[in-house]
Amino acid sequence: QAAKKKKKPSCFGYPLSIFFIVINEFCERFSYYGMRAVLVLYFKFFLHWDDNLSTAIYHTFVALCYLTPILGAIIADSWLGKFKTIISLSIVYTIGQAIMAVSSINDLTDYNRDGIPDNIPLHIGLSMIGLILIAFGTGGIKPCVSAFGGDQFEEEQEKQRNRFFSLFYLSVNAGSLLSTIITPILRGEECGIHTKQQCYPLAFGVPAALMAVSLMVFILGSKMYKKAHPQGNIMLQVSKCIGFAVKNRFQHRRKQFPKREHWLDWASEKYDKRLITQTKMVLRVLFLYIPLPMFWALFDQQGSRWTLQATTMDGNFGAIQIQPDQMQTVNPILIVVMVPIVDAVVYPLIKKCHFNFTPLRKITVGMFLASLAFVAAALVQVQIDKTLPNFPKEGQSQIKVINLGTDVAKVDIGPGVENMSVESLMHIFIFRKHATFSSLFFNVPFSLLLFQCNNNRLELRYVEDIQPNTVHMAWQIPQYFIMTCGEVVFSVTGLAFSYSQAPSNMKSVLQAGWLLTVAVGNIIVLIVAGASKLSEQCILIAYYISSVYYTVMVQGRTIIDKPHSLLFASFRYYGGFLVITTRQEHVIKKKKH
Repeated sequence: QAAKKKKKPSCFGYPLSIFFIVINEFCERFSYYGMRAVLVLYFKFFLHWDDNLSTAIYHTFVALCYLTPILGAIIADSWLGKFKTIISLSIVYTIGQAIMAVSSINDLTDYNRDGIPDNIPLHIGLSMIGLILIAFGTGGIKPCVSAFGGDQFEEEQEKQRNRFFSLFYLSVNAGSLLSTIITPILRGEECGIHTKQQCYPLAFGVPAALMAVSLMVFILGSKMYKKAHPQGNIMLQVSKCIGFAVKNRFQHRRKQFPKREHWLDWASEKYDKRLITQTKMVLRVLFLYIPLPMFWALFDQQGSRWTLQATTMDGNFGAIQIQPDQMQTVNPILIVVMVPIVDAVVYPLIKKCHFNFTPLRKITVGMFLASLAFVAAALVQVQIDKTLPNFPKEGQSQIKVINLGTDVAKVDIGPGVENMSVESLMHIFIFRKHATFSSLFFNVPFSLLLFQCNNNRLELRYVEDIQPNTVHMAWQIPQYFIMTCGEVVFSVTGLAFSYSQAPSNMKSVLQAGWLLTVAVGNIIVLIVAGASKLSEQCILIAYYISSVYYTVMVQGRTIIDKPHSLLFASFRYYGGFLVITTRQEHVIKKKKH
């Protein structure tokens, strides 16, 4: 009895320690998404970078945040363990957030007090240092926190563990929702010692404070955690095992050497059977991850393509004027609502219908829902295009004639072009602007005409050069809803699937592999943005592989000699969005030897 392990405190059948982990994740996600929400505007309006450079640095930072999890996983599984890795990298993370807040202080280098920093390179240098530390911090702890939470459960608590991953994902989106609402408001405030500017220090400072709170909450629960010790440099062992298997197989490629069941079995001369089996498990799951980046390539365009689409739509919701970048909050709002509903209602109903909705099938459904979301976006774009003016095409020109005289002016442009008569606008001064002055002018090019009147008074006339779009932003809600449905069944399932399929000593490594798909998805977006000819081929091939591979894998994984419905997809671009059409054919799955 004395040798028995001390039972950890629990609440409603869940280990009490997971609530510290969930709160920690909420604060950390608030910190990350809050900082990220204003990052592009900081690049453009504080550092005075152009749109292209701001976008490129932004996506590079996001990709780096999802590339570094593999480093954190190696440190956790091979050296420090998950608990110490989270503590150490959270400190790095907090320092990075603090440096970002300091870098955005306008008065730091405003020596002549004119409201403009006099040493922009210093601010850029501090910003880059801060972002690199943040990327290593947030990326390093990503695979550790979710895996560390899964470690708190016993083997027989599989149901509670799966619900924990849903609660964990719910906390991620709750933090994202609140931060994307609050930090833009903080940025809009004016602050400063000598001159009042947009308050980027406050917008970055609050996320830094939340990261410090996240660290303290995690440390408070340290005595309740179940802490697994690292089991050596497992990544190095796996790499050597794979390398030896490839080398040994190549050396014994002649026919006189008998074939082995799996190519990794050629490592059995040097490595034990347990390591070979674990390596097979990891590689099998990583192979399934190959098409997954395409989901994130679509999902992450909510902050780019869909936001740009919103700039051409009407954001008047009665008493509230919604800005295009605020439409992104629809996703976390829907996540907060839908995760409990799907977990408590939808999945139990599917189970009662005796349908085996396996994790792989859930991931497949999520990928196709993401594709359907972009079909919905394309349909909205078709309606927007109908309201857009006819701008000059390549090789054409456009001219605007304003008559400042008192009589009607007849304009003869030249042969082949119809002559026109232009009415007088009296004596006016013309001010051209493309902006939003109030809720009346929503990103519409317009002219302000100042007429000279009697009694020393000027009459202001507003003339719209281009009529505003009448397509309402609310029409974007269906595409956000479909994408969020895909995210719920795809991302939550992926977290739990990555944990359940990994060997005990490689939990964080496989979590990092899952997060690596997000990084690859962002890199795909960069490629699409920079090489339009290549992008269509990349997306077509990747989606073809995804649809065919997953349909065969899910529908025909265990059934022999039975017809299966195989879904083929064809692709084209319409209105800047990818449109997918499908057809079904029957294929026969051959018997495996």
